[in-house]
Amino acid sequence: MMEFVYDFSQLPNYLEILKKKLRIAVIYGGDKTAQGAVIYQTHNPRSTKTYEVVARDIAAALTDLGFQQVCVLPDDATLGDRLREKQIHLAWLNTGGVQGYNPVCHTPAILEMLGVPYIGHNPLNSSILDNKHAFKRELQGLGFPTAPFMIWHPAQGKFIAKNNVRFQQTFTNYQGAFLVKPVSGRASLNIHFIAQPEDLGEAIANIHQQTHNTALIEPFLTGREFCVSVCGYVRHRQDKFEKLAAPFTFSVLERLLEPDEKIFTSMDKKAITGQRIRFLEDSDPAKEKLMKLAQQVYWEFSLNALIRIDARMDGTGNIQILEANPKPDLKRPGANVTSLVAQGLSEQQMTYEDLILSLISDRLDYLFTNHAQIIPHITALLAA
Repeated sequence: MMEFVYDFSQLPNYLEILKKKLRIAVIYGGDKTAQGAVIYQTHNPRSTKTYEVVARDIAAALTDLGFQQVCVLPDDATLGDRLREKQIHLAWLNTGGVQGYNPVCHTPAILEMLGVPYIGHNPLNSSILDNKHAFKRELQGLGFPTAPFMIWHPAQGKFIAKNNVRFQQTFTNYQGAFLVKPVSGRASLNIHFIAQPEDLGEAIANIHQQTHNTALIEPFLTGREFCVSVCGYVRHRQDKFEKLAAPFTFSVLERLLEPDEKIFTSMDKKAITGQRIRFLEDSDPAKEKLMKLAQQVYWEFSLNALIRIDARMDGTGNIQILEANPKPDLKRPGANVTSLVAQGLSEQQMTYEDLILSLISDRLDYLFTNHAQIIPHITALLAA
């Protein structure tokens, strides 16, 4: 068999072949209470959500794009057998895990072991991105702007701010309010606004009671709140593919807060609509800063899958990175509800299907360019 030599200009032709032959599984978070899903049910510090509805949105978009062999599978103990039974060539990860600590990295680790390529972050980056303290430490080490912070677990004892050396060193001369949040979480759940340092201990105890995990303490930033999405270099729009010189940044949005809203309310409590967000104008200096920050994070962390970065201005107008979402919501936009990622597609003259095709094409481009030798089961489909 001749060695496969990749040519980006032939990507549309490759895709036409793969649409007929490539077997794709879109994977959502399994239900640990289902028969055979796990051996023993345990705790998940990251609040449980299956994301099955969005997985089906992704699968439907792939089918609409012409991919003929797409299925949707739960992420649980049966996954390996199901992948083998269906002879899956490529997986699309839309799961936050089933249970246990660092669950976002479990499925990519299993797929690495099984040898199944996937659209999503590798196990290390999945864990770093999903653990706010690990991500912020990396940001600090790389020189990115992020607010000072510390973490605390009740196993270290009762937290008393005035007696805690680390707290005094980290927040020297700071007189403002704080946010206390789980180090791993989703949808702004279990976040506490704390006005006085003496109340931090109670918030930490509450987070531990809810999550059985570590809490992160950081200053409450009083400025505007933003988000920006960033993914790989291949973009499809208006029936054409292009390979960009830098990671593709889009959906640069300001999240609009109610007068009494300290943080952007969880999507589980209030749907994200066009009235809760607005596009940043090109004349707004924050837009270019956010786009450059997003591209730099993508580069420095060696990412090759979509993330959404959340950021906020401090009291002096400087943008500080809050966190990165390793599995941002890819819900198909509807009449009265959208997602923070999909909302900005129209500004790019893109559809939801364009985004889905961009993401799968970028992953295939990455694999063909850098790892063709370890995906012979896919390259063989092009030669057959």
